[in-house]
Amino acid sequence: MKIEKPAGRPSATADDEPSAGTNDAMASRDGTPSGRLALIVGLGNPGPEYANHRHNAGFQIVQALAKNHGLSFERHKKAKARVAEGTIGRRRVLLAKPQTFMNQSGKTVGRLSRDREIPPECILVVYDDLDLPLGRLRIRPSGGSGGHKGLRSIIEVLGSQDFARLRVGIDRPPGRLDPAEYVLQPFAAEDRTLVAETFERAVEAVEIWLADGAVAAMDRFNGPPSSAGEEGHDEQGGSAGREDERAAGQAAAVSPSPPPPDLAAGVQETGA
Repeated sequence: MKIEKPAGRPSATADDEPSAGTNDAMASRDGTPSGRLALIVGLGNPGPEYANHRHNAGFQIVQALAKNHGLSFERHKKAKARVAEGTIGRRRVLLAKPQTFMNQSGKTVGRLSRDREIPPECILVVYDDLDLPLGRLRIRPSGGSGGHKGLRSIIEVLGSQDFARLRVGIDRPPGRLDPAEYVLQPFAAEDRTLVAETFERAVEAVEIWLADGAVAAMDRFNGPPSSAGEEGHDEQGGSAGREDERAAGQAAAVSPSPPPPDLAAGVQETGA
């Protein structure tokens, strides 16, 4: 006698694409939904004359991330960007290097976000920061522009501050050197070893964000390099400040919270 099995939910296959609602329900406690396409944006200026400048740290890190995972960039005319798409770990990713020049980066991010239906919580922006010492990284799940014009452009176009960002410290200019001139110079020869190590850590930070979310990435990389992954004090509030950021990351999955205030503007207000 033939026995019919009770109807049940079909097994998911590798080709199944969860619906937007399903993905939202899968949001992890750190605010980064699992399974959705993630957009990783490195900020910089296009052209070989800018390639090694401090202001192009975002480009260099996203390029290194692509190389580590066998992804190649190609031109995306409509988004005015070079993009690479593939998989990192178990996460589908779209890497982007806007070709609009720094101050218009939002045009690229907005176009890719709309065309691929990527919500702000699935976006990570990687960029240089004068307010962090060379060699330091800081990940946040949301926040203001801190005076960085590339980030400001993205916030204005998306109409939201609720996307993650990875700040890469380049330190302040020495003496009375104009910050606008400083960021458009290569790293000093004596700093290149530290810069290379920092970029490697930044690539790893992006990988951790993709796999485990903002909280795990902050816990591991927001401290000084010598104590990455450990509790410690830093230039922006020590362990208490890091606890606040972890709480912000965890709350992002539950309900939107007021964005933290912008970091001091001033030195980041460059035309570059």
